Amino acid sequence: MQLKHTLLAAAAASTVSAQRPADTSICDYYTAAVLENNTAENQLTLLTVLVNTVVIGNYTQPNVGIAVPGILAAGTFNGKAVNLLPYFTGDLLSTNTGGFLLTHLYQFFGPLLGCSHYSMPGFPKYGGDASMYEVHKFMDLDSSEMGYFIQQVALAAASFGVATDDIRAVGTALNGLFNIRCGPATEVIPGTGAQLQSICVAEDCQLSPNATCDKYESVFPPASASSTTMSGSMSSTTMMMSGSSSMSMTMSGAATTATTTGTMTASMSSSTPTSSVVTAGAAATGLSLMAVAGGFAALLL
Repeated sequence: MQLKHTLLAAAAASTVSAQRPADTSICDYYTAAVLENNTAENQLTLLTVLVNTVVIGNYTQPNVGIAVPGILAAGTFNGKAVNLLPYFTGDLLSTNTGGFLLTHLYQFFGPLLGCSHYSMPGFPKYGGDASMYEVHKFMDLDSSEMGYFIQQVALAAASFGVATDDIRAVGTALNGLFNIRCGPATEVIPGTGAQLQSICVAEDCQLSPNATCDKYESVFPPASASSTTMSGSMSSTTMMMSGSSSMSMTMSGAATTATTTGTMTASMSSSTPTSSVVTAGAAATGLSLMAVAGGFAALLL
């Protein structure tokens, strides 16, 4: 199975946007609409701003008045409380390297959204693990956590003025590729071959109609990093170490709470974002954009 077939099927299933030509990709169209020139550099810039908005909420223009809390803000999805922040602070041992992964998310969205200049000068090709399952398998994400993340992607896109039908097509692709359990191997990044892509692995995740559960490992909740401190001393033949180490970051401020619904499509509310929403996740936790950029890879790359 290939990503382009998934996106084409999603687009065909929805009403074609009255603005975007059918033969123009979502990435190409909105790069030109927002940044005027559809260049490799501008495509990467658009995706960078979009991804950062998904993470920390509204923080820059363009913005059409749709509030985006961001995934760092605690919220609810389908009535269930969601808090993704511990995956970014080091509170959980939930990555496949025991720490934060390199950030490749901006490049990852290139082929996902059909950027024509992807992997060309000015828009580096994705260099991370091509299997999203391998990246996220220690996180034990459930349907509410995945739904909340995808909802923030939809809200971020809507805040840039992306048409509802285009948001729906992207959301359908994200749900079909990553928000299912035991999904079949699929090629998302061109040239990497078919890889396991399911990120939602908990028992409440929707089972893929073409499930290949025998290809996936058993699921275990991530352990708390605070319970695994380093203390004592090493052998006299090696460096002496004592005390304890903690992976957690110091947080300050009150947690911002956002409520979302179980639908994939973003709410087209006309409320104007306030300063508390503009910096939702980052301001509420004392995190800066630079700190988030490094840690966000732990969730989707």
